[in-house]
Amino acid sequence: MKYYLIAGEASGDLHGANLMKALKIEDPDAEFRFWGGDLMQEQGGIMVKHYRELAFMGFVEVIANLGTILKNIKLCKKDIADFNPDRIIFIDYPGFNLRIAKWAKQNKFNTHYYISPQIWAWKEGRIKGIKTSVDKMYVILPFEKDFYEKKHNFPVHFVGHPLIDAIADRPQISPETFKKEHGLDDRPIIALLPGSRKQEIEKMLSVMLDITTDFPEYQFVIAGAPSQERDYYNTFIKQSNVKFVANKTYDLLTLSHAALVTSGTATLETALFKIPQVVCYKGSRISYEIGKRVIKLKFISLVNLILDKEVVTELIQTEFNTKRLKEELIKILDEKNRAALFLAYYDLEQKLGGKGASRKTAALISKKKH
Repeated sequence: MKYYLIAGEASGDLHGANLMKALKIEDPDAEFRFWGGDLMQEQGGIMVKHYRELAFMGFVEVIANLGTILKNIKLCKKDIADFNPDRIIFIDYPGFNLRIAKWAKQNKFNTHYYISPQIWAWKEGRIKGIKTSVDKMYVILPFEKDFYEKKHNFPVHFVGHPLIDAIADRPQISPETFKKEHGLDDRPIIALLPGSRKQEIEKMLSVMLDITTDFPEYQFVIAGAPSQERDYYNTFIKQSNVKFVANKTYDLLTLSHAALVTSGTATLETALFKIPQVVCYKGSRISYEIGKRVIKLKFISLVNLILDKEVVTELIQTEFNTKRLKEELIKILDEKNRAALFLAYYDLEQKLGGKGASRKTAALISKKKH
């Protein structure tokens, strides 16, 4: 069968690649065309656009790039029509994907949504469009099944979280080899995960780096995103105990003692590696003020949302400053606090449903009858 996938950011590229890999097992004749990234490209098929051309974050940023977004929507519709896929698979990225899904359903395409938009956080009204535009929904967070089925009478498949597979199946590298390749010494590593978009990195990384000189007994390592160039990160690095590693986040987390993490999928990845973390977030003031009024959640990190309690500290907007960041880093370096985090992380993994999300989803999508 012919599959058309749309992923608009780094996490979608990861999950899309694993889904494509699983689809090839379920359907050896699978043919792919997609919007995604390097990981999806490795699985074969034709990439229409790379996600780095699509990643606009925040209310103000989206408005500023509206012309580009509308051109991309027009291009995507034409490309789908020309390819005429048997299945369209939307991977998160709701602002773009829900627009395409509405058009696709009107044009009689078979629509599947893998990794639900977070309408439980905001824009719950999108459920109306999902019900009319999406044939099958595959959710990866345990509370999402009740949200859709009990609250909105819309049946969904809970398939577990694909990060568990991605982490379990990753290639292994020895600590000695990794340290030698990247010029690291034997001091404990604190990983810095400032996000994948330039808008995030510009707001997060400087504050993270400002506290590194207060911890000379540790070495700090920036996890570079695959969508950004090394030279871009070099403009921020002024400190001697800071190193940079490109596109090796999982290898880095395997060896890390603690982490400072920008809110997003990376908070869950860090938790699944059992690394104590401080969650950080800062947006433009206008975007933050708008978001504060429309988002209905107690927490911003997936770790706290899934466990429904504050397990990891969240430093948001004005709270994200060097003073508070230093205080919270000191806390997660304390052995007593670390022990409590490890216990909570174990509970988190149990709630996520175990391995096999990509295979379960691929099997359901590739069924001949839908």
